[in-house]
Amino acid sequence: MDEHIPWMKEAILEALKAEAIREVPIGAIVVHDGKIIGRGYNLRETSLDPTAHAEMIAIKQASEHLQAWRLLDCKLYVTLEPCPMCAGAIVQSRIPQVIYGTTDPKAGCAGTLMNLLQEERFNHRVDVVSGVLQEECATMLTQFFRKLRSKE
Repeated sequence: MDEHIPWMKEAILEALKAEAIREVPIGAIVVHDGKIIGRGYNLRETSLDPTAHAEMIAIKQASEHLQAWRLLDCKLYVTLEPCPMCAGAIVQSRIPQVIYGTTDPKAGCAGTLMNLLQEERFNHRVDVVSGVLQEECATMLTQFFRKLRSKE
């Protein structure tokens, strides 16, 4: 578990970028050969794009970096459990491992509501590690929504 902490801290830094522009603080990175090749943070409100999730942005950057749609030998770190759309993109891009911080009780598809990442009927299954820096990831989201509600 300790090997994942420095990388999850990088994903948290991405989430803080989202928070700084009043986006939901979710961040993601893609790691290949010990280097970050994709970074992303939530941009749905800013871009008015429902697909502008942290994972989708990081996956796209990583694909551009590798000049390939298959992200073999990569790891995706994300502060929040992937939703159905992101889980689908992870499976389609053949990422072998996803490491996430905290669960998503409303849309989590890495084991909470369903487990699309390890669905046996797909031709690719993803190794999942959950709970890395869980408290930090959960607190960041809780505080964001608490501040948002207090302003309304």
